[in-house]
Amino acid sequence: MAHSIDPAPKAVRGFVPARSDEERYLMRHIEDLARTAESRGIPRYSAFLSDREQDLARAALNRAAVPENVYHFEGGWPGAERRLLCLEPEGSWPDSPLCCVRLTCRVQAGAALPAHKDYLGSLMGLELRREALGDIVLPSDAPGTAYVFALEPAAQLICQELLQAGRVEVTTRLLPLEELPEFPQAERTLQTATVSSLRLDAVLAAMLHCSRSMAAELITVGRVEINHLPVESIHAPVYEGDVFTVRGKGRFGLTALPGKSRKDRAIIEFFQY
Repeated sequence: MAHSIDPAPKAVRGFVPARSDEERYLMRHIEDLARTAESRGIPRYSAFLSDREQDLARAALNRAAVPENVYHFEGGWPGAERRLLCLEPEGSWPDSPLCCVRLTCRVQAGAALPAHKDYLGSLMGLELRREALGDIVLPSDAPGTAYVFALEPAAQLICQELLQAGRVEVTTRLLPLEELPEFPQAERTLQTATVSSLRLDAVLAAMLHCSRSMAAELITVGRVEINHLPVESIHAPVYEGDVFTVRGKGRFGLTALPGKSRKDRAIIEFFQY
């Protein structure tokens, strides 16, 4: 295992601006929510945001000088990827629209259970907007059960209209958040490698266990994103906390840059989602 003999100072990636009209609209909307919450002293909540949209929301709040103690992100469970922005000024009464619906399959023993895509397809078949839906959690210790996080109107519609997921009949129950079980956390294997430099082609080659030339080709043909932004420069620097999406290969998180090895190579720690 690599051994750090030269701890490196922690580096962070700077603000990345909106890249489309839709993202600019989202940032303006977030600023409007923040102004309303501050001026009227009442809570305000966004729809569900992806991790990229959460980054944009933070940038909008920073631009509007909103104190960090008046907002947080909430997805219903500790490992949530899709989350609401909750703006709750001091002294206000929280009124979150976040709900959870438990789906229970009615299927004979041994029959195939719905997968995540089956649940999502059935929910979208109700003509729900994607931003009205949060995570869909399928606990490994409860086969045939799914937990759908949704905004309150969407949760009510699911309880009234959803009869099956894929080809399997389901029953629904609106579940108070305080009754949620503790979901088993997905096990992610942390990997360690050493690289000659902290530039994208070298780090990507280590993550994919391929040559730097192959990593460079993936980058230059546009198959690589850092933090959901396309990048085509093999020389792009990487930072602790970056998320790398490689189309056709998967998604990777760079968790730490512990320093240098005895051979003066940079140490990286990462995992694959």
